[in-house]
Amino acid sequence: MRIGIDVGGTNTDAALIGDGGEVLATVKSPTTEDVTGGVAAALAGLGATQVSAVMIGTTHFVNALVEAARLEPVAAVRLGLPATAALPPMVDWPERLRKVVEGASYLCHGGHEYDGTPISELDPEELRRVAADIRARGLRSVAISSVFSPVSDSSERRAAEILAAELGQEAHLSLSCEIGRVGLLARENATIVNAALRPLAERAVAAFSQALKVAGIDAPLFLSQNDGTLMDLSRATRYPVATFASGPTNSMRGAAYLSGLTDCAVVDIGGTTSDVGILVGGFPREASGEAMVAEVRTNFRIPDVLSIGIGGGSLVAEDGSVGPRSVGYRLPEEALVFGGGTLTATDLAVAAGHADIGDPSLVAGLDPARPLKLIAERVADAVDRMRTSSDPLPVVLVGGGSILIRELPGFEDVRRPDHYAVANAVGAAIAQVGGEVDRVFSGPRDTVLAEAKAEAVARAERAGAREGSVRIADVEEVPLAYLPGDATRIRVKAVGDLDLEKINA
Repeated sequence: MRIGIDVGGTNTDAALIGDGGEVLATVKSPTTEDVTGGVAAALAGLGATQVSAVMIGTTHFVNALVEAARLEPVAAVRLGLPATAALPPMVDWPERLRKVVEGASYLCHGGHEYDGTPISELDPEELRRVAADIRARGLRSVAISSVFSPVSDSSERRAAEILAAELGQEAHLSLSCEIGRVGLLARENATIVNAALRPLAERAVAAFSQALKVAGIDAPLFLSQNDGTLMDLSRATRYPVATFASGPTNSMRGAAYLSGLTDCAVVDIGGTTSDVGILVGGFPREASGEAMVAEVRTNFRIPDVLSIGIGGGSLVAEDGSVGPRSVGYRLPEEALVFGGGTLTATDLAVAAGHADIGDPSLVAGLDPARPLKLIAERVADAVDRMRTSSDPLPVVLVGGGSILIRELPGFEDVRRPDHYAVANAVGAAIAQVGGEVDRVFSGPRDTVLAEAKAEAVARAERAGAREGSVRIADVEEVPLAYLPGDATRIRVKAVGDLDLEKINA
């Protein structure tokens, strides 16, 4: 058996999945301020201790960035002089976040042109002077970025070696070539965000492990990534940005599992927002370009999700409009059906007979028809904006707030599967292990493509995937006409089932 946990802003959901893939038990527990309290309560609610693995999806890290809290000041080291001097690191950050994260910025020599030729030679003495200043400022988190490091990462690797030797083991180094895509400023931003979260990641991972011990569970712990695959604790502490979208991703993966669909639209309606995404081959469609996270422009891989301000706790105005303001986690105290004084979307669902929650007699005089119709129209519009063709598209509704909707105008196939309220926890429990290759290959197309696929499969198996279960989930080819030797940038993602025997060995 395995346990999936999803830590949301309102509730912490948990699901116990049997060896045959059946959902054995589910539980919802209020999310606590320290996060681990809610996790421990959810584990206690399941009442299972003999499990093979525990998978957690969390919004802990992205919430810290949104709140500009619990972040570490960062030393941003950019390699690119004499180029890149016009725009310093963090130039496009919101001021409130920049004040918290900006420790110091350094422009150094190094980096490469688009064809891989050096812009300038790396200067070890320059980097040693930078290290001395970082040490004098008492900074522990360092973000290293260089021009076109996705094409050639040699400058960043060498700079990391020099800085690590000078700063010692207490320093946390984040390299942009391991985090973002082509595009210096957005990739640098993603790396700085990752560096700012590194100490928090260490504390959070330790706290999650402690929650398992309190619950009496002795099993490997994994965290969900943005792409729906798992990472072990050592990787989670190094790359906390890889968890930012694990919540919506888990919901979409759980929706696919519970509904039996692999290609569909998923609407996850929580307490405050509705997240709309598209599943392709059982995995979320990725955003094609840059992504804004807490008003910071980044370009690490993240699912393409559209969020609108409609949820179970959304406030209902006098004119019948709903959201975007919400009572959030205060729903059990403030909603009319619970004896509160605030008209919420949940009250509308109870008045319409969609759910039996609280005391229905407290909303007997409501006329919910028009507000619920407006909610359905807004959600249908969001799904329509996410689709890429006019072909029929099944829609799967999940999340506790999905009781607001019975049908969507314009969509004939609308489903709400069993255990819909904890689809996010189910998605975490069924997460697979991934291996990814993203680099420039030279040579005949068939040869380099086969090489990239084989390397991705091998990486997935090394990460804990069971041999024979690994399949290629995604292939992306970008010919680089400006490089010699039929150069092509190839990205291949392979996924496979977690080999619990290998992990527990």
